[in-house]
Amino acid sequence: MKHKKLMVYLFVAAALFYMFTRPADAATAVRGIYDGVSAGCGQLIQFVSRLFS
Repeated sequence: MKHKKLMVYLFVAAALFYMFTRPADAATAVRGIYDGVSAGCGQLIQFVSRLFS
C-alpha cells in the first residue's frame, strides 16, 4: 500500500513540475486528453443508441 501511495505522490510531483516548467506543453497534453475522452464518450453514446434502436 505504501508503494502505491508513493507512486501517486511521484506522479503528482512530476505533473506539477511539468506544468510549471512547460505550461504550453502541459496545456496541449490536457487538451489532447480531453479530446480523447470526449471522442470516446461520443462513440459510447453512439454505440448505446444504436444498440437500443
